[in-house]
Amino acid sequence: MTETEKKFLEIQNSLKDKISLSDNFKKDEIKNIAGVDLAYWKNSDHEEYAVCCIVVIDFKSHKIVEKKQYSGKIECPYISGFLAFRELPLVLKTVEKLETSPDIYMFDGNGYLHPRHMGLASHASFYLNKPSIGVAKSYFRVENTDYIEPDGEAGSFTDIIIKNEVYGRVLRTHSNVRPVFVSVGNNISLDTSSEIVMSLVEKDSHIPLPTRFADLETHEARRLIVKN
Repeated sequence: MTETEKKFLEIQNSLKDKISLSDNFKKDEIKNIAGVDLAYWKNSDHEEYAVCCIVVIDFKSHKIVEKKQYSGKIECPYISGFLAFRELPLVLKTVEKLETSPDIYMFDGNGYLHPRHMGLASHASFYLNKPSIGVAKSYFRVENTDYIEPDGEAGSFTDIIIKNEVYGRVLRTHSNVRPVFVSVGNNISLDTSSEIVMSLVEKDSHIPLPTRFADLETHEARRLIVKN
């Protein structure tokens, strides 16, 4: 293990026991939810860059309230299990540009579903001071544990249990469409996280609107940046 990995591991271990798997807010007071995603590219010198896009939507109407983006050079190398250290600087720079204050942050990625429960959604929460949810489109295997496919109906789910602990949930948001992988970020329960995800899915996509909109924004932002 390198010195960088040792440093990152120490930070993760110092934070993971502070994660709360409970709803530390009133659900009827949720107004805005922010979706967060990043897209990467390399320049002609093979230096790596990324753009972070945050899209805030109204929880009830599903209308977009605000969109912000920030791009910059990636200073941290890719190390499996430590992705948050690459992405967090850009996330926080984008958050600084927001004019609204989201009640919950939803990340295109994982939170508690991580070898040390410190995916980006969990790690970022300690800097955002808001509840957070991880919603991944693909499965991040922990401890070589495979997931069990849920039933085909919308709303069906199976929990990802590793060493008798629930790490996350495989959630079918549309009938007979591939599931998403939901995990707690911080200060929210897995049941509430799943309820929120289901309430933000519309008929044209199985991805919840906040991260779907953020994903679309990152691809367009990257295209324009690379083009120019």
